[in-house]
Amino acid sequence: MSDEAPSPSPKLDSVIPYARQCIDETDIQAVVSALRSDYVTQGPRIVAFEDGLREATGARYAVAVSSGTAALHLSCLGLDLRESHFGVLPAITFASTANCLRHSGSDVAFCDVDPRSGLATVDAFRTAIESFVGPQELGALLPVSFSGAVPDLEAIARLAAEKGAYVIEDAAHSMAATYRTSDGSTSRSASCSHSDAAILSFHPVKHVCAGEGGAVLTNDETLARRLRRLRSHGIEKGEAWTYNQIELGYHYRLTELQAALGASQLEKLDGFVDRRRVLAARYAAAFEQEPFRSRIRMSNRDEGSSWHLFVIHFADEGERRAAYDFLHARNIRAQVHYMPVYRHDYYRKVGHASLPGAEAFYRTCLSLPLYPKLEDEQQDRVIAALEAFLERREQ
Repeated sequence: MSDEAPSPSPKLDSVIPYARQCIDETDIQAVVSALRSDYVTQGPRIVAFEDGLREATGARYAVAVSSGTAALHLSCLGLDLRESHFGVLPAITFASTANCLRHSGSDVAFCDVDPRSGLATVDAFRTAIESFVGPQELGALLPVSFSGAVPDLEAIARLAAEKGAYVIEDAAHSMAATYRTSDGSTSRSASCSHSDAAILSFHPVKHVCAGEGGAVLTNDETLARRLRRLRSHGIEKGEAWTYNQIELGYHYRLTELQAALGASQLEKLDGFVDRRRVLAARYAAAFEQEPFRSRIRMSNRDEGSSWHLFVIHFADEGERRAAYDFLHARNIRAQVHYMPVYRHDYYRKVGHASLPGAEAFYRTCLSLPLYPKLEDEQQDRVIAALEAFLERREQ
């Protein structure tokens, strides 16, 4: 018999990412079929994918593009945002939500967020509008879903109407999520029930993976037609061989390969979200017990959430960093979402001030592993590691 210690179980020793794509054989075969077809770009799979997105969201029109960032940019261009405008968005988001305004020439104003949920309220949007100093007129409000939960889009849409502005819903985190309205009914994220346009992302960590990719959803036929033109150089096709560039556009098209993968993934969307909700409930049940209950706070408790992330909060920044290091040393790849956008050097140069809710959120937040293929045993390993961390901190 060997004197060497037994090797650890691969499951117990393997890296657990904070998120990852869930690709199966049906997805692979969908892409292979596209490769063997007559079209690898600008073919029928784009239309089929867009039809699936319309059905999944409830929006009347879907325009598939090359990324979520491209979707944001085209939304701004399609709604004619320009140098004479400014837009308002939450400070807690990925940088592209702000960048899309800058790419269209518009100025950016950040609003604060709730320090627990990371979502911006209508009052925060109003404060940012009233605090903006500059010659530009308000062009758009850009409410951002966070971790799978949707902000109060109905109230934000009323504010936008009052101010004569558009609403561009950044729903990259909230595909398949729902939210309650004032009359007690339920609306779907990205349905455009309370927005002029909504965007989705199909990055591998999102609810649907297309490798890369995004889409703009809208209920406005004229806007949808313009978005289709803008994604392909600003060109409209004529009769026979003729085509005409109507305006300056971009090459923001999705390929048939990406559309094939996206459409295959859409068929599994309900199952993906169901599994995310089961995992979120398992985390919540554990964290309602000691030693977690008195030591960490959960960010998202929204019943309609589609759980893109599971975010918890620690007592302070030092404890959050210690937990991050402790988990990473045990091959558990927790992550932080997000540093306030105004902290990036680019936005510091244009003089954006810090916001107390966003700073409080950022100091203490940590995203735990959450994705449909996360196994119960792996999740138990995450919970056990967090418990060990908290016990060590008490010593």
